[in-house]
Amino acid sequence: MKKNIIYIVLIVIIGIIAFVPGIRNFMKDQFFPIATIENAVHVSEEDYDIDLKGINAPSTNLKNFKNKAVFLNFWGTWCPPCRKEWPTIQKLYDSRKDNVDFILIAMNDKEEDVRKFLKENNYTVPVYIAQSPISEKILPKVFPTTFLLDKTGRIIIKEDAYRDWNTETVHQFIDNIIK
Repeated sequence: MKKNIIYIVLIVIIGIIAFVPGIRNFMKDQFFPIATIENAVHVSEEDYDIDLKGINAPSTNLKNFKNKAVFLNFWGTWCPPCRKEWPTIQKLYDSRKDNVDFILIAMNDKEEDVRKFLKENNYTVPVYIAQSPISEKILPKVFPTTFLLDKTGRIIIKEDAYRDWNTETVHQFIDNIIK
């Protein structure tokens, strides 16, 4: 009788892991992160061609960051979840700016609003405003949208919502892509 209960409990646990998407994806990311990386989508040469007007950094083109690890975030001062994740991005930037290039692109925003937001909060992460069209592959549908790209342009992480970016998991991903 005890064995039957143990088997039933194990079957229920396996069923939950296999059929509940959130749990299945979490377990996959925890135990098989390489599979996630191998199935990643690549950002092409054309996707990188975006002229960027620097707000607190020199103006540039995204293609200047090709062959580098990149933290690419699309956000807006008008977006509450974007504003909420900024402190965690700043902390990640402070600890990882020597390993990863940070590019935060303000969308649907006035330059003066972005400057005011950065100054009021003492944020130093490089912020830009796109001056040319953004490829459909990376153009966000919701805000914030963040990509972590490895040196070959593979999208290692894509997050379409608020996230705490200063976590051990993100630091581990960065450690893996800068090797």
